[in-house]
Amino acid sequence: MPRPTSLRGLRRLAGDHVDRSRQLGVVAPAPVPGSRSLDALERPNRGLMTRIPFGKIVGYILMTLLAAVMAIPLYWMLSGAFKEYAEIRAIPPVWVPDAWRNAFSPDALGFGNFVEAWNAAPFGRFYLNTLIITAAGTAGELFNACLTAYAFAFLRFPKKDLIFVLLLVALMIPGEVTTLPNYIFIGSTIREISSSLLGFEITGINTYWGIFLPAVSTAYGTFLLRQAFLSLPREVLEAARLEGASHIRLLWDMVIPMSKPILITYGLISAVAHWNAYLWPLVVTRTIEMRPLTVGISYLFDTEGNTNYGVVMAATCFVVLPLILVYIWAQRFIIDGIAAGATKG
Repeated sequence: MPRPTSLRGLRRLAGDHVDRSRQLGVVAPAPVPGSRSLDALERPNRGLMTRIPFGKIVGYILMTLLAAVMAIPLYWMLSGAFKEYAEIRAIPPVWVPDAWRNAFSPDALGFGNFVEAWNAAPFGRFYLNTLIITAAGTAGELFNACLTAYAFAFLRFPKKDLIFVLLLVALMIPGEVTTLPNYIFIGSTIREISSSLLGFEITGINTYWGIFLPAVSTAYGTFLLRQAFLSLPREVLEAARLEGASHIRLLWDMVIPMSKPILITYGLISAVAHWNAYLWPLVVTRTIEMRPLTVGISYLFDTEGNTNYGVVMAATCFVVLPLILVYIWAQRFIIDGIAAGATKG
């Protein structure tokens, strides 16, 4: 008779043995101390399975605290957008606005702060300016970073390692340090060069290209994409070279499709940086028609100190909401992209 190997087979064999023993009048032997029954084999030790290590508990607590640190400001911004002036100034602070408590009351505030914020400044124009600056700046950064990263990853040229080290040094320079040199170059140097070569003056002050052009040269993007390109399978790229693919075709048809997660990740990082830029757009623009959203919010502040922060919070929602929607769409690429750029040096 074949020996049953499954637990169900063992239980059936044991049941047949017990029935046969009862028919013959044989008393079943007492359990041997230290032996496990079939029920014990079927039911695992749930105490060990449900026991959580102390390190995981500490990790969960830390992650909860970090999530609260990031979520509380967003909640305060959203709730403040629905508060009246007295609720914002109240001490102790009001965490739940009356508009949420009495959502169906005819006296509820509703979206009054949003309407007032939209009408207090030309936010439609601010949105248009921000979209143009973000789209052009992100596209320029991705284009420049792809070309330079491909060169550092696959091409051979003199002093490549030295140039790459200098590129890494540029990561340590704060962006505020380059504000004055960029302003002089955009406003004065380009005007002098265009006047001498073309016969007429060109200036980047108070223009779209003057806002996003200085950020197109990116050291961080080049470094991130280079690391990702180095992790690509060399066999596929060598096969494409043997088929006669040029560097442009190799970059466009092979490298970029295989690097889609890291490109989306860096594109998101770049878009957030351009969307949230404040200092450089404030310096290089002169008229309200050229200001982006981040600078436009400042028009809601009262110089005498009587600022309605409910309206300011509503305007801040205008700035944050598009980024949240983009993050929701691109979150599946973020972890893969960051991991792809950090796996190989």
